[in-house]
Amino acid sequence: MSDNTTASSGGQTAAPATTGRRVPTRYLVLALIFIITALNYADRSSLSITGTSLQEDLGFSSVQLGYIFSAFSWAYVVGQIPGGILLDRFGARRVYALILGLWTLVTAAISLVGLITTPVLVAVTVIFVLRLLLGVFESPAFPANARVATAWFPTAERGRATAVFNSAQYFATALFAPVMGWVTHQFGWRWVFVLLGVLGVVLAVVWLRWMDSPRHHPRVTPAELETITAGGGLVDLDAPKTGTSDAPKLQRARLDRRTIAKIFSTRALWGVYVSQYAVNALTYFFITWFPVYLVQGRGLSLLEVGFVAALPALCGFAGGLAGGFFSDAMLRRGYSLTAARKVPSVIGMGLATSIALCSLTDSSPLIIAIMTLAFFGKGLGSLGWAITTDIAPPQATSFVGSTMNAFGNVAGIVTPIVIGYTVQATGSFNTALWFVAAHGLLSLVGLAAMGTIRRIQFDEP
Repeated sequence: MSDNTTASSGGQTAAPATTGRRVPTRYLVLALIFIITALNYADRSSLSITGTSLQEDLGFSSVQLGYIFSAFSWAYVVGQIPGGILLDRFGARRVYALILGLWTLVTAAISLVGLITTPVLVAVTVIFVLRLLLGVFESPAFPANARVATAWFPTAERGRATAVFNSAQYFATALFAPVMGWVTHQFGWRWVFVLLGVLGVVLAVVWLRWMDSPRHHPRVTPAELETITAGGGLVDLDAPKTGTSDAPKLQRARLDRRTIAKIFSTRALWGVYVSQYAVNALTYFFITWFPVYLVQGRGLSLLEVGFVAALPALCGFAGGLAGGFFSDAMLRRGYSLTAARKVPSVIGMGLATSIALCSLTDSSPLIIAIMTLAFFGKGLGSLGWAITTDIAPPQATSFVGSTMNAFGNVAGIVTPIVIGYTVQATGSFNTALWFVAAHGLLSLVGLAAMGTIRRIQFDEP
């Protein structure tokens, strides 16, 4: 039976028959989390576009701006494990709706800072706190994405699915950087945060009204449900936790101390953590200091930066999609899961190290070309979420995703601060570029430490 057959599942009344090709519901789910993730990254990267104007308006120093850039990640890291526990307990639908609404309010609130005369230290503190809250509220988002992908996609499609939502970070820059640059140029930096707030409210309503688990979603056909289930999708991951016979065992499994101890003693997961940290170091350079580098280091105008920053982002987006599709294509051609996930990762992160070459030239067009290549490679090699969905034990999918995201986003604390101090001490971005490039090599160490990629199974206590 085709995925496109229109019928009902889970005991629901059959839907009317339709003619023509029907888009599988899992692809619509993926489109929705892609759009939400793009907004997620637009929110967290908004200061990279507005940072120069905000710095001039409120009087921040480079070090203060570096700390503000890092504030998000301090809270984002701390919030990962509690966020994962909430997801394992309450499911992605409810948790995602709540956090999307909360992070939207915090983003919009930044527009109010400094409307009345405010001492610099007070303004720094207020924005720092708001960015901390943004980090807390966004912390479950990517683990929720991974949880949705684990439930809605068979293993052979999961590389593509995770690549699509992960590549939203590049699409966000490609789409929103020019828009935010133009809005800042025309109306001022405050209106960027108002715009993002309005978009967040709309998406929170759409998510809450339309999203459900695969087995209970009214649009899912029996054929599509069979495709997902037979292919290894955990369709009951967010099913109601009842005591009836149809309640899946993985939902009744407990995330206890014994399981957590096993997770933190598993070498493969530590390989994922190290690799994700390295990948995120490049990400956070791009969404924090890169636009500032173009303004202060290369002399571009703010309006030019919005469009120039979109070029590496578009190539990062293309690389992210290419990595996922390349990985799944290798699986279809009979390569092992380990080879299918690692080969694109190694190639991509090798290319990402080319960012160091920017320190060897004064040509702005050549620098943009190198950045474009580096971020294509970074996108190609960003398969950490696919690997996590492949190896996480069923009773702790969100917990493992959250711990991976926590370790990975320590880079969001370290990278902006190190670059801030480096730029202030040297008056140049050259050392900072070498620092960022070194993380491409670190990611290869993590990939080697993973060993064979397969789902971890823990016996129930």
